[in-house]
Parts: sequence; C-alpha cells; structure tokens
Amino acid sequence: MMIRLSKIAMVLAMALFASLVSFGNITDYDTNFAFVHHVFLMDTTFPGNSITYRAIESPLIQHAGYIFIIALETLTAILCWIGGFKLLQSIKADEAVFRRAKKFAIAGLTLGFLTWQVGFMSVGGEWFGMWMSKEWNGVPDASRFFTTLLLVLIYVVMSNDKLDE
Repeated sequence: MMIRLSKIAMVLAMALFASLVSFGNITDYDTNFAFVHHVFLMDTTFPGNSITYRAIESPLIQHAGYIFIIALETLTAILCWIGGFKLLQSIKADEAVFRRAKKFAIAGLTLGFLTWQVGFMSVGGEWFGMWMSKEWNGVPDASRFFTTLLLVLIYVVMSNDKLDE
C-alpha cells in the first residue's frame, strides 16, 4: 500500500507543479511572454553567432508559440490530476486494475517530459540558442523539470504495485 500511496503522491505533486506553472503563465502572461519573445528573437544570444537566421520576429507566431506552451503545460496538469485521482480510486484494487489506472498519469508525465525536454531544452535551448543568453536561459530549469518528471514516470510504470499482505 505504501508504494501505491507514494506513486499517487508523486503524480499529484507533478500535477500541482504543472498547474502552478500554467497558472503563472496565464495570470502573468506579459511577464512570462517576455521570456518567449526574447528566446524567439534570439536577441540576447552571443553577438555574431551564425544561427540567428532561425529567429522568429513575428509577434503573432511568438504569441502562438507561447499559447501552445501554456496549452501543453495545462494538459500535463489535467492528465496528471486525472491520473492521480484514478490511481487513488484504485488504491485497494488488485494489481492489474491499479496498473490499468496508470494510463492518465503516464500520459501526463510523458507530455510534461516532452514539453520541457523537447520544447525548452531542444527547441529553445538548441534551436534558438537559449543557452547563450545570460538573461533568458531556461535550460537549467527545464532540465530540472523534465528530469523530475522522468524519474516520477519511471517509478510509476514500475511493476511493484502488489498490495501488502
């Protein structure tokens, strides 16, 4: 039972995290949009670097990108909340039922991993050269976020869900 409670708590913790991130991005849109704006513009990367041709100057595309990020973070939160509560509902069920109840949690944790690893680390960090910026470098934070999500995902999918005798 303790392992099941632990998995549920971790999924719900990730749901809370993604909820707070998306809430912050929605309620403080302009402040957080500034981050996306500068990453897309690549205006704080190393002077004279040869990848600035990748910059996106269109405010419409910048806002669309930011809204897409918020949507992914929000969907991550929703899936993790549903997943955590489905697991909670199945806490006393047999192992097969509990395992099947993991699907929303797995989907949410995977989407969260992809959001921060692909969106921030790969696209922001590498494509837009975010790592070069002293002011707008989200690579360390994204790395911390997707690593935590990945560790929780690995733990949740482990087959150690047998109820204590």
